[in-house]
Amino acid sequence: MKKILSILLPILLFAGTICAITAEEILAKVDENMNAGTVKSTARMIVETRRATRTMSSVSYAKGTDTAFTEYTAPAREKGTKMLKIKDDLWLYNPSTDRVIQISGNMLKQSVMGSDLSYEDFMEEIELAEAYIATMLEDKIYDERRCYVLDLMAKTENLAYSRRVIYVDKERMVPLYQELYAKSGKKLKTMRLSKVTKIKGRWYPLQVVFKDELKSGNGTTMIIDEISFDIDIPDHYFTKAVLRK
Repeated sequence: MKKILSILLPILLFAGTICAITAEEILAKVDENMNAGTVKSTARMIVETRRATRTMSSVSYAKGTDTAFTEYTAPAREKGTKMLKIKDDLWLYNPSTDRVIQISGNMLKQSVMGSDLSYEDFMEEIELAEAYIATMLEDKIYDERRCYVLDLMAKTENLAYSRRVIYVDKERMVPLYQELYAKSGKKLKTMRLSKVTKIKGRWYPLQVVFKDELKSGNGTTMIIDEISFDIDIPDHYFTKAVLRK
């Protein structure tokens, strides 16, 4: 028996080494699920504060991680408000004043429509594998799913969040929970992702709850009602001319 064990043990250890997945491979699989060449979606943003709950509807278009356009369609007060991102630039169109303004500097940290998301969050469409250095922490169970836990440290100074801790569903390779930190180490926001659905071969969460940990309230819920990946989107959706159309 000892002889058999002495033969089998190195084989088992070698097999375990082969089967192990690295933090970088996990991030690559997450990016593969969460990012696409083009995306069109319709969504509702539900903002819960101490005083009231507001729901806003929007339609969004995105191409890669550099360009994105969102138009709010309801309620009447926000209808026609538009946001356009082209690389590191962000513009906002306000129909009540018929003005286009560029959001930059400290304005990026302001709330979008009174929600827990900032304009900076709107800009932060990135591939995690390119933006962060990942270290694996101890696996955990989250929302009854077995998860890898990764500690991500920003590779550059220009990211909104210097550190992220993410829980990645081992089976579907989708982040189910995230903690977002400032450079000082203070936890700024959390994200809880759910209603994970398989769409055209990829797993994707259709609901996300954002919580600004520095604010009161129950957070902001984003619900995706419809989403399409890798479709043709006319180039004019990603030009400044679309803002006043």
